[in-house]
Amino acid sequence: MEFGYREVCLDHETGSRHPEHPDRLRAIRRGLARQYGVEYAAPADADLAAVEAVHDPEYLADVREFCAAGGGSWDADTVACEATWDAALASAGCAVWAAERALSGASGRDTPFSLGRPPGHHAEYDTAMGFCFVNNVAVAAQSALETVERVAVFDWDVHHGNGTQMLFEDRGDVLYGSIHQEGLFPGTGALEETGSGDGEGATVNLPLPAGGGDAAYRAAFDDLFAPAIERFDPGLVLVSAGFDPHERDPIARMRLSTEGFGLLTARLESLTESVDAGLGFVLEGGYGLESLADGVTMVNETFEGRTPVEPDGEPDDAVRERIDRARSLHGL
Repeated sequence: MEFGYREVCLDHETGSRHPEHPDRLRAIRRGLARQYGVEYAAPADADLAAVEAVHDPEYLADVREFCAAGGGSWDADTVACEATWDAALASAGCAVWAAERALSGASGRDTPFSLGRPPGHHAEYDTAMGFCFVNNVAVAAQSALETVERVAVFDWDVHHGNGTQMLFEDRGDVLYGSIHQEGLFPGTGALEETGSGDGEGATVNLPLPAGGGDAAYRAAFDDLFAPAIERFDPGLVLVSAGFDPHERDPIARMRLSTEGFGLLTARLESLTESVDAGLGFVLEGGYGLESLADGVTMVNETFEGRTPVEPDGEPDDAVRERIDRARSLHGL
């Protein structure tokens, strides 16, 4: 794979006790140092106009001023320092780069993965929240719509991407699909949230009870998200790749194994080949340093030809019932 990475993203300091800290990227880089076929790019900052295409310009000016004044706590969870504005533009730039590389034909071993921080999928039109200031994947999706007619965002982070959903839920040119743990922050992403207006049906949510594991994720992708994406027929699929569903992550309990991330990756590669779409990854959460590094390196190994182990068994009745309800809501 080719990874978009900027050193300035390490300068976004959140404090030693904050779960979203610079050591996340350092851990990923250490893990990838042991891998074959890893290449790095240093993408340019996102253009301010591209960021303003999805965010309120007055909000962005407020963030910039907040950081210039030294930062602090935007809210109880979301922390900035003087370098945060520069890091946010770099992080968004890495995401735009991933979309552009995917649309240029990069695939297989050249599939792009944006390693930016702060993460983005909780950032709404006019506010920061959930560790996020700029919605990186949304900036990338909006930019890609200058080249393709439709973009799909598949969000496997353990938290629902409320910001991404909000930005696109009334539009028919972006499909947003999220699999997430029920009851976690930010409390959005119910099955019944399916979009509105021109975007009716283009929001696909699957909140799952804790503990689903690999079998639940396999069934969810095969029976719900893959058919929804196929029907949407996007020119690009972007993955909001959070690694907090991992069984060793300290703040969630979905129990997805490292192999499970490989399983999702292999299915996404096959799916995008079948619909002739580009594929790119954008880093979101993941707060256990070892499990985060293991998850990212598994994605890379999968594109290097490793075949993930299929899980034994089937999802339990509660998971199957959720998948079937979602399929019914979306006419699948």
